[in-house]
Amino acid sequence: MSGVYNITLEISRYDPDTRLSWVQTYQVEAGGILRFVDVLRKINDEQDSTLAWSSSCEHAQCGSCGIIVNGKPLLACELLVKDAVEQFDTHRFRLRPLTIAPVLRDLAVDLEKAYDRVHEAKPYLINPAPLPKEGDEYRISQETLDTYIEATQCINCFCCATACISSHHHFIGPNATMANIVRLMDPRETAKEERMDILYREDGVYRCHTSRACSFVCPKDIDVSHFLALGKEGKF
Repeated sequence: MSGVYNITLEISRYDPDTRLSWVQTYQVEAGGILRFVDVLRKINDEQDSTLAWSSSCEHAQCGSCGIIVNGKPLLACELLVKDAVEQFDTHRFRLRPLTIAPVLRDLAVDLEKAYDRVHEAKPYLINPAPLPKEGDEYRISQETLDTYIEATQCINCFCCATACISSHHHFIGPNATMANIVRLMDPRETAKEERMDILYREDGVYRCHTSRACSFVCPKDIDVSHFLALGKEGKF
């Protein structure tokens, strides 16, 4: 039974034209199986069309709907009303934008700025190994793939980077670091030295405090801290 819930949302607002910030409260009657993206859309339709927030696929694959709910970074498309009430043991929720990039308006942040750090990690094969003479593909054994395939499920929602206790000004971030480590573990990558330089630079993996907050909030259940630990130990 999903039931109907009377919930209170305290939402951080920001107007880029006036540069004013405030918290606005909305009372919403919502079914238990509604997701928070549905609740925000309900507010747009029934109470306030000016409330801005981000979403795209709404199937936990693009990462664009990341917000902070009662202090926890998460995807608004995954959180059901009934689950939120049970998880946080309250009917009152404080919604804030992620802290990893400038706020564009209300709950929407500049993800292009956030992606700058991922681009620095070069999340692609810098110098791929040549294809074998037999066939037209580079085959990776299942045993090797199993060591890092979990990390390839990262959608760069930046929940981990928001939860990270290391300063955003001094650490490239857990998801960006993991993107580099994945390619170090990829047998097709030959630019190992360049990747090591990225991993161990001033804002690299040793800035990680091993709080494991990244693993705790990851919507894809990736043990991000495990891969960062491999990076610290140089075990690839």
